[in-house]
Amino acid sequence: MERKEVIVSEQELARQKEFTRKMREMNDRRTRTPLALVDTFGCQQNVADGEVLMGMLREMGYELTRDENQADVILLNTCAIREHAEKRVYGHLGRLSHTKAAKPDQIICLCGCMAQQKVVADKVKNSYHHVDLVLGPQAEWRLPELLHEVYTKNKRVFSIENEHGRIAEDLPIVREGGVRAWVSIMYGCNNFCSYCIVPYVRGRERSREPEKIIEECRGLIAEGYKEITLLGQNVNSYGKDLDTEYDFADLLSAINAIPGDYWLRFMSSQPKDATNKLFDTMARCEHVAKQLHLPVQSGCDRVLKAMNRPYTRAKYEEMIAYARSVMPSMVLTSDVIIGFPGETEDEAMQTVDLVEKTQFDALFTFIFSPRPGTPAAKMDDPVSREEKQVWFEKLVDAQNAISAKKHAAYIGRTVKVLVDGESDDEAFPLAARTEGNRLVRMKGDKALIGTFAKAKITDSNTWALYGEAVEE
Repeated sequence: MERKEVIVSEQELARQKEFTRKMREMNDRRTRTPLALVDTFGCQQNVADGEVLMGMLREMGYELTRDENQADVILLNTCAIREHAEKRVYGHLGRLSHTKAAKPDQIICLCGCMAQQKVVADKVKNSYHHVDLVLGPQAEWRLPELLHEVYTKNKRVFSIENEHGRIAEDLPIVREGGVRAWVSIMYGCNNFCSYCIVPYVRGRERSREPEKIIEECRGLIAEGYKEITLLGQNVNSYGKDLDTEYDFADLLSAINAIPGDYWLRFMSSQPKDATNKLFDTMARCEHVAKQLHLPVQSGCDRVLKAMNRPYTRAKYEEMIAYARSVMPSMVLTSDVIIGFPGETEDEAMQTVDLVEKTQFDALFTFIFSPRPGTPAAKMDDPVSREEKQVWFEKLVDAQNAISAKKHAAYIGRTVKVLVDGESDDEAFPLAARTEGNRLVRMKGDKALIGTFAKAKITDSNTWALYGEAVEE
């Protein structure tokens, strides 16, 4: 697509503002302020999208609620990465038929990645008649217009056109928490990993202009946010569509130059686009957290090729060795899929071997989940779920032992943490994160929430560190 076709024009945005005005006028005529609920499933990109949806709803005159029985509008902001996530959404949709029955004028919307799939939209159209509006990620900036159509035409609306996707700037955002902020730097994906539905539901890669991103980050830092996470399906390919030499490492450097007391993170990364320049930039920039989430998915070259992951195990290990050489304290995490179609036990154990040799701090592990519409869903898959579960448990056991050992090494150390909320552990009432994004449950005054603090680590387990706040 031409760059001018990627950016939503000022005229198109003005049209949505007009529908926002109409919706607000409609809501102002009600006898009470209407309520809206946005329920987000899935990844951090969905969380960021949900904050924009809440921003638009608030501008339309809605107040936000978490009570689906009281809500006048409910948006399920969905994820399509795994079958389990989809089943949860369908279960939730089924339950909402009861809230709709008790409140017939309630508007129920399905949005996000699930909604962009035709098979899902058709299922909702035929089997979930209480759903009023279905819109995919590419249409979310048009929510005011689509919601207005539902109300004024009194009909169900489906907006899931197959398109590459566009960028709508300056949309309102309701950020939750006031400590951590998500900033989308690009949308879509060009990689087409054989197991992944994302390129089909989020369109092609398209980068925001760096000036817009830097301006947004500068504003967040001025407002007092202590951590900013840059988001994209593959942040390492940022800028390739801008027709300049400007790349993701350059963007990190530019944001890092903004004065303030904050940490800068990013996700997700594709190993094929990770460069020494990126690692050097991370090492040099004082605000960039020395934490890298670099999904490897498999330790077997044949499986990587079948996954359409264009790197080898040796290349991945080479990247990690260089990154650690310039960032010795780097915390490394990754994603791994076990049981890819055609994978043998020996190939799965090659992944376990990679995990043991690489010594990740933590892993996000999954048993393969076929996504209709992807090449992997059509591949021969003779291994039973039960056998895959055995392989999976070996992987998890190996990583749990590594994580426990790495966490135990923190005991006795005093580390800088960002205290971002309350814990669910009465003995350690505060929840915090280290620069490496390790969870710390800690003792201390609740006045520390929203600030950087020092924590002396006194205990640990596989999943968390435990400690107490100490004076600087």
